[in-house]
Amino acid sequence: MKLFSNTIGSIENALNYSSLKQKVISENIANVDTPNYKAKDVSFKKVLEDVQGSRLEGNRTDPRHFSFSSGTINPSVITQSNAQYNENGNSVDIDKEMSDLATNQIYFDSLVSQLNSKFSILQSVIKGGR
Repeated sequence: MKLFSNTIGSIENALNYSSLKQKVISENIANVDTPNYKAKDVSFKKVLEDVQGSRLEGNRTDPRHFSFSSGTINPSVITQSNAQYNENGNSVDIDKEMSDLATNQIYFDSLVSQLNSKFSILQSVIKGGR
């Protein structure tokens, strides 16, 4: 028996993605003046396409249920090799990185809010609605 719903697991995966994205953005910003540094990005789309190409099997609690399951999707870090913004070979666009940083922060905050909501519901159930 699972204590938590699949929603909490999905939020956990999304938080892991956001955390990795934050790390990559921070590395890019830290290396904005490093000669020949190539900017990195987190590729969730490629991993999702790979998973969609394979057949997903389901965990069924009743033989009458349709077959389906969700697997864990792990994003990967890719290096942008064919872009160059500075004369020193560096491909970090600081404006793009700062925009991505703000977007990722909003995404992270919304995930934490959803997770807090789920835990508040569980706390209410444990206390018997009091």
